[in-house]
Amino acid sequence: MNPPNKITFFSRFEADILAGKKTITLRDESESFYQAGQRVSVSNLEDGRCYGELDILSVEQVAYDDLDDTHAEQENMSLAELKTLIRQIYPGITSMYLIRFSLV
Repeated sequence: MNPPNKITFFSRFEADILAGKKTITLRDESESFYQAGQRVSVSNLEDGRCYGELDILSVEQVAYDDLDDTHAEQENMSLAELKTLIRQIYPGITSMYLIRFSLV
């Protein structure tokens, strides 16, 4: 499978991404096909508006129970907020993919 050439985020994360405050995203297996070294366009999920490009730095599997304050800081939220958000988006997930990125 070819890696995707774009990535979407909820619009509420746009400012954090543009400010360099959000540097990772956690996704389920269906969005695990990004590759380190890849450049992708970034857009809002709600309206599809593109607002930049990201370089994918790494992709690694991580267990929900192993999420810690460092992950939360990289998401620009508290650990409690991060775990709650993951449960809302991916109910019952035990393992996900951490995609580390930088804004171009």
